[in-house]
Amino acid sequence: MIKTILWDIDATILDFYKAEYNSICYCFNKYNLGECNADTVKCYSDINASYWKKLERGELTKQQVLEYRFIDFFKAIGANDINANEFSREYEIHLCDTICFLDNADALLKSFKGKYRQYAVTNGSYDVQTIRLKKSGLSDILDGAFISDRVGYEKPSRQFFDYVFANIEPCEKDGIIIVGDSLTSDMQGGNNAGIKCCWYNPSKKKNIGEVTVDFEIKNLNELPGILNTL
Repeated sequence: MIKTILWDIDATILDFYKAEYNSICYCFNKYNLGECNADTVKCYSDINASYWKKLERGELTKQQVLEYRFIDFFKAIGANDINANEFSREYEIHLCDTICFLDNADALLKSFKGKYRQYAVTNGSYDVQTIRLKKSGLSDILDGAFISDRVGYEKPSRQFFDYVFANIEPCEKDGIIIVGDSLTSDMQGGNNAGIKCCWYNPSKKKNIGEVTVDFEIKNLNELPGILNTL
């Protein structure tokens, strides 16, 4: 029987890509970089995703990710005179301006309150995620949040999840499930931790790796039906 749900935040509960789009466009306007369109944001988004995967693999520090992604992005768009650190800080601040739930996730999490223990597990920056959790009201719904900057390890490392388990005791692993959109971070993390994994996959991506997924959903509102069978 599932008693505890570990929730990824970005692109699972909150629409990260909408926040990303709005923040990049805001920064383009502030720094007079010209038109910001979907192709521009996709260029950044692809570069950004590649750097977070390097973080997951332990190849870079969080600070290196936050800076290097914009250095590469500015090279790609020919804007090499922009300070990457300064731009990154502005971008991170304005990520918090857009709060949009996927699949009415706020109502779903509220319906789970008191029935399951619910925790956020995220690799996002501490300051950004703390603000977004508060602005979205998730900090009042969830039983807690584990942010990698404070944990000291990143998903999908076993150490990240060991820290989580140590701080939500008492808990049994067979009573825990992780829900997230990332195979390499959330599902791999769940595999490493020995807990059940529910892959939120609204884009119908293919699992071409060796990550084990116990359940796959295209809409978060499929989750209650799964939990009722466990």
